[in-house]
Amino acid sequence: NTANQEQLESLPGIGPKTAEKIITYRNEHGPFQTIEAIMDVSGIGPMTFEEIKSLITVGRPAGPN
Repeated sequence: NTANQEQLESLPGIGPKTAEKIITYRNEHGPFQTIEAIMDVSGIGPMTFEEIKSLITVGRPAGPN
């Protein structure tokens, strides 16, 4: 939910146009609530999701409270 264009493009199967779509989707709909919700972005289907699911997070990073 915080990755920028460059960080998104570093994911397997995510190019510049898809990274832009992810950012636009986040800006329009708010943060993803689950990692699976990224498949709501046009161009990200089950195969791409399988490639990136272990590399993405939607919650806050762990840290001191």
